[in-house]
Amino acid sequence: MSEQRTIAVIGGTGAEGSGLALRWANAGHRVFIGSRDAAKAQATADELNAILGTSALSGATNADAVALADIVVLTVPYASQLSTVEGLAGNLEGKILVDVTVPLVPPKVSTVQLPPSDSAAVALQTLVGPGVKVVSAFQNISAHKLKKLDHKIPCDVLVCCDDKDARLIVVGLAQDAGLRGINAGPLANSTVAESLTSVLIWINRTYKIPDAGIVITGLD
Repeated sequence: MSEQRTIAVIGGTGAEGSGLALRWANAGHRVFIGSRDAAKAQATADELNAILGTSALSGATNADAVALADIVVLTVPYASQLSTVEGLAGNLEGKILVDVTVPLVPPKVSTVQLPPSDSAAVALQTLVGPGVKVVSAFQNISAHKLKKLDHKIPCDVLVCCDDKDARLIVVGLAQDAGLRGINAGPLANSTVAESLTSVLIWINRTYKIPDAGIVITGLD
């Protein structure tokens, strides 16, 4: 495990958020499930603790979870990305904010539709300002396999951030989740990972498979 962290997963009651939370708790991190509804968050935490047989996860409101954490992971739908963070901005200063947002615009989710900034993560960094280190990661992971702790997910995680140290910390968190984190450079490069999700959805539908992913070749 990388250095032990306290992680708040905002949107942690959803499939991807709860799956990542489970894997990080399993690796030894302290994890708070965040939700607008504290009772719903605690119910998810209890479910995940039962899987692990520990009490490593707790539920809280989004604001309380962020206040308690040193790393915040945003796993909400694109339509809620900026509004969710606007309500939490006061507690984010000085922290790492991992953005898992994919700019999907229903109903054409298999067609790339990037925002005017070319990247949802770049737009988020503009919103929160330089006091928060936004890291883009985990957009291309199949959520439904995250809770299968004995299953190796053959998909690399592209990690982008303008701060090198924050980028490497999240590469470590990917490894703690049983995934291979790839240092993919500055935050502007997040456009690639965000676009890939729509391409992977298209591939899944075309070839009738559940979980297309990406692997970077040439690395040991």
